[in-house]
Amino acid sequence: MIVARRLQRNFADGLIAEEVADLWEPWMRQADQVLEDDSLLTLIQQELALRLKKSRTRGRPGTPAEVVLRMLLLKHMRDLSFEELSREVRANLVYRQFTRIGGGKVPDDKTMGRLARQLRPEVIRQLHDRIVVIAKEEGIVQGRKMRVDTTVVETDIHYPTDSSLLGDGVRVLTRAMKKVDSIAAEAGAKLRDRSRSVKLRVLEIARAARSKVPQSQEKLKKAYGKLLDATSRVVGQAKRFSEEIAQGVKRSADILQQAVLDGVHKEIDTMLPRVQQVILQTRTRIFGGETRAEGKILSLFEPSTEVIRKGKAGKPNEFGKMVKIQEAENQIVIDFEVYQQRPSDSDLLIPSIETHQQKLGCTPRLVAADAGFYSASNEAAAKEKGVKQVSVPNRSTKSAERRREQKKRWFRNGQKWRTGCEGRISVIKRRHGLNRSRYKGEAGMKRWVGFGVIADNLINIGRMRHTPAD
Repeated sequence: MIVARRLQRNFADGLIAEEVADLWEPWMRQADQVLEDDSLLTLIQQELALRLKKSRTRGRPGTPAEVVLRMLLLKHMRDLSFEELSREVRANLVYRQFTRIGGGKVPDDKTMGRLARQLRPEVIRQLHDRIVVIAKEEGIVQGRKMRVDTTVVETDIHYPTDSSLLGDGVRVLTRAMKKVDSIAAEAGAKLRDRSRSVKLRVLEIARAARSKVPQSQEKLKKAYGKLLDATSRVVGQAKRFSEEIAQGVKRSADILQQAVLDGVHKEIDTMLPRVQQVILQTRTRIFGGETRAEGKILSLFEPSTEVIRKGKAGKPNEFGKMVKIQEAENQIVIDFEVYQQRPSDSDLLIPSIETHQQKLGCTPRLVAADAGFYSASNEAAAKEKGVKQVSVPNRSTKSAERRREQKKRWFRNGQKWRTGCEGRISVIKRRHGLNRSRYKGEAGMKRWVGFGVIADNLINIGRMRHTPAD
């Protein structure tokens, strides 16, 4: 049974509340009051209730919606893993009070992971929108200013090289075929384990790649040829296993074992086209000299990962997804977006202004962004929408009038305020872990970014409520 709040308090709850009354951080006390909003709990309760029919009225008591919401937000506020979250809440009385667990039992890490995966990105978006509405109602956000910037949130993958991706493919397919063999070893094709020879080829390629001797290139190509041949054979064997499972040659009389076999069959069918794509792009690069392959895969486990170059000297290539962070006054992020494919920054300025108008009900007086967002059409369109000051520099201008405009005090002040967006991105990466998403898949990436942004907004709203702006 899924409820919005804990239905019954006990003696330990009152004792804990009394003991920690003076130990709360000021912003946390204010954020606690914001999270009392019924609309937030209703969203979580409705989402958790979708798992099973009649979850609101029948079954054993489940984790209340308020506990789920507060536990997940605390996780992202402190950048904890699920295991660390469970341990810290058990040991910390302030966290017990903040999460509304009190003297009750703390959900374990596996339970919290399962509950987090139940929340769709659309629901996280609705939670964020509601937090923005609360900030507006509190007067923390007025909508007079807007700044926007983009960053990269990396997926949780190792550095992608052709040899390591081929090694991953062989490892995953071999592991799956071993599971099939353990269930239906007597029937159909027999497994030949090539994982050892593949590991040796991967090590050989790594040594040849580090060498600066001209002859190492020939060794590299030869090693890649052997690796591609071995991987192709593993792929062919995995295809035979998949066909035999589908035809019923490899099967089990035990229902549970057959269910496991069906799951492994799906895993093989999912991985096969990805490994084949890696073989194709490796052969194209090594023997064809083409570095750009259509549908290039950078990870077998996160196939949607993109190579994004933001011009950073220390990290020229980043592997993940482009994310837009859009702010108003007092460091409140009013909108975020995880893009399926990297857009041009200049295409994002006008949609960002429209989003600002939609969410805050007014046109910003000042819009600030970096030079990547500039275009003459963008500046004209922004002024048509009612923006008075567009502080977006044109670095390549040859117009003396434009250079004079960019030296005016309001323009320079707008650019000074804009740099705060870079600071905000740095903070949410360091404090809330948005440098790398630990959730899997595209939905996991959106969930990770959404919770990180909401956690940061709650901290800033709490601080502003505690120390109101003059």
